[in-house]
Amino acid sequence: MSHDYETAAPDRYPLLKDFARHNRREMNESETVLWDALRRLKSGFRFRRQHPIGDYIADFICLSAKLVIEVDGGYHNEPTQQEADAWRTEFLQSKGFQVLRFKNEEINDDVKKVVMRIKEYLSNSSNDAPRPLERGRG
Repeated sequence: MSHDYETAAPDRYPLLKDFARHNRREMNESETVLWDALRRLKSGFRFRRQHPIGDYIADFICLSAKLVIEVDGGYHNEPTQQEADAWRTEFLQSKGFQVLRFKNEEINDDVKKVVMRIKEYLSNSSNDAPRPLERGRG
């Protein structure tokens, strides 16, 4: 049986879990738009939002496809944040996850195009994603 804490730092999991819960309640507009689209996605893949991995909290994740989706606001254009994002992406990739990043504007302007990129990744036969899981709690 898989537990959420298996992807998180065990000593910090309770703190990360509380922070993730807060983030789920306080999603910004772009995150809300994308979450609604991911919930309606008929791909057979299950997504979670605000899921702890190591010391990080992924905006959205599909564990079975090892896919992390990050939603980047304007502050991600700052050089120090770009450096932090690069470290975060490198860490997630070292754990076997592919990271797709989308700017708030991309999601707000054309969420269908964003969803198509996600679906392309999920259906790409060259990735190592296992077959979709049955629908369940998410």
